Amino acid sequence: MKQFWIRLPIFITLTALFAYGVFFAPYSSTVFAQQPTETPVAGMFITVITEEPQINVRMGPSSTIYPIVGTLLRGATAPALGRSPGGDWIQIEYPGAPNNLGWVYSPLVQVSQGTLRIAEPPPTPVPPATATIDPTFAAQFTIVPTNVRLPTFTPPPLLVVPTYTQLPVAVADDSVPVAVIIIALAILGAIGFLLSLVLRR
Repeated sequence: MKQFWIRLPIFITLTALFAYGVFFAPYSSTVFAQQPTETPVAGMFITVITEEPQINVRMGPSSTIYPIVGTLLRGATAPALGRSPGGDWIQIEYPGAPNNLGWVYSPLVQVSQGTLRIAEPPPTPVPPATATIDPTFAAQFTIVPTNVRLPTFTPPPLLVVPTYTQLPVAVADDSVPVAVIIIALAILGAIGFLLSLVLRR
């Protein structure tokens, strides 16, 4: 019974804390709502009107000094930010270019109504350094011609064809021809063959 009276205050305290947390605690809720979007201010823009399929966007207002940083297709639009002092080039907003700025040739685009401010062109890009060859290193491969005389062709001596001044000795008329000797030997062989056959019988 004593344990019951010890546990009862603990139980009541816990129940009271739970009830307070459920019914009386301040309730905070987080509402996730879409933030209002700002309506962009309508500014000037350019539209590509050339007959070509695309035009070049350059880093600055010159086709010979500044490199190409991108292209715009026919009919594409882009925000116009300024113009060159002569008005031949229009500065536009072009993401991906240095400082997100580019320049297009004004006869190839149509500018919306309004007046563009004069924009200062970017600094002229520094041309890439040209590769130079170390003179000491190149001197190792320099071949100096020498004054050595090249061998000359010496023709061989003329071929001497020997000539015979003495006529060959004529064969004497009293000699026996070779054909006669062969025929005689053939006859003797035939006679010997016949004799051997007769003597065997």
